[in-house]
Amino acid sequence: MKNPDLLVNAIGIVYGLLLIYAAFFESKFTEALRIDVLFMKDASPRTRPANLIVGVLVAGYATYALLPK
Repeated sequence: MKNPDLLVNAIGIVYGLLLIYAAFFESKFTEALRIDVLFMKDASPRTRPANLIVGVLVAGYATYALLPK
């Protein structure tokens, strides 16, 4: 593969969707992917909406990057 843009953007879309999922549902898998746990000192269920915001931004940007110019 000469240009990995498609792969990188596809991974970005999947990760963004997983972050959106993590904002609403709790499981061992989604706890490991949460952005608020990685960057906030006292992450709690109250900080879960940060995953929704970041997930929408990541998935949206990756989708936008795939659009033809």
